[in-house]
Amino acid sequence: MARRLLAAVAIVVVAAALACGAGAQLSAGFYSSSCPAVHSIVRQAMSQAVTNNTRSAAAVLRVFFHDCFVNGCDASLLLDDTPTTPGEKGAGPNAGGSTVGFDLIDTIKAQVEAACPATVSCADILALTARDGVNLVSLGGPSWAVPLGRRDATFPNSTGAATDLPGPDSDLAGLVAGFAAKGLSPRDLAALSGAHTVGMARCASFRTRVYCDDNVSPAFAAQQRQACPSADADDALAPLDSLTPDQFDNGYYRSLMAGAGLLHSDQELFSNGALDSLVRLYGTNADAFSSDFAASMVKLGNIGPLTGSAGETRRPNRSGQHCGVRPWADHSRHHPVTVRILAGKTSVPARRARQA
Repeated sequence: MARRLLAAVAIVVVAAALACGAGAQLSAGFYSSSCPAVHSIVRQAMSQAVTNNTRSAAAVLRVFFHDCFVNGCDASLLLDDTPTTPGEKGAGPNAGGSTVGFDLIDTIKAQVEAACPATVSCADILALTARDGVNLVSLGGPSWAVPLGRRDATFPNSTGAATDLPGPDSDLAGLVAGFAAKGLSPRDLAALSGAHTVGMARCASFRTRVYCDDNVSPAFAAQQRQACPSADADDALAPLDSLTPDQFDNGYYRSLMAGAGLLHSDQELFSNGALDSLVRLYGTNADAFSSDFAASMVKLGNIGPLTGSAGETRRPNRSGQHCGVRPWADHSRHHPVTVRILAGKTSVPARRARQA
């Protein structure tokens, strides 16, 4: 059964990987001449952010993952709603989430703009913050060279955010298929899920797990029920990794092996299925997890980037917004022709269909 599940998605993985060929145009040294300070600016800002709020690293990791899974890594998730076009922030699993990640990216973008105006995309800043948040000493996670050169999307895809992102109640088959559709293997799924070694989840996301699942540790379920009653308190929070919630380590996998995965989708990785062996490997070998996580983060960051002349590099609007601003929203009275052209452009979902 497990082998059939993995074999069934092998062709999809290969096909989707071909769609990510634009990742080959990215380079870790992309800003070496145009904005060499971007790395130090982002890292210093993330260091301060994590010092002030340990949830900052988990917040930007979540934003990066959710952005890349819809349209590719193009910062479309950061675009705010407009009166006529909903953004992705309130769609699907994004709804009800913390705004910490969005606010932090915008703050860092402002700092980068001050040093290198109209040069570094929000998409690249998001990729750098995800890496630095993991790697900072307070979290103790791995590091990796981040390929850069992404451009920013001009349109969001709220429909894709509602359909493409895995939810907390996803089963293993759905998770494997969803990752395969993005060119990611079951091993990538197992490794990237380790990001849940930091961060929090709302009671609404794990209530069914701790009250209804039959593969949950009774002691763990009883503990979580104290903070998450069977009704109400939807916004009560619990750490995704109850063993070491503020350390980027392999505690998440050790929790899964003990039946203490907080989300149903987490425990699906260790439930007599195809990924049990990888969970055991990562749970007993922290170096193996760190190595695979870093490699999978690079693959995640290579999903469908806009490069070259595609997209844009977002600039601040009159209100001082940076990454959430639509390119036409702030100047529509002065450039009506541009607005009509943008409004008539092929939508982002159609662009993705051409890539896939």
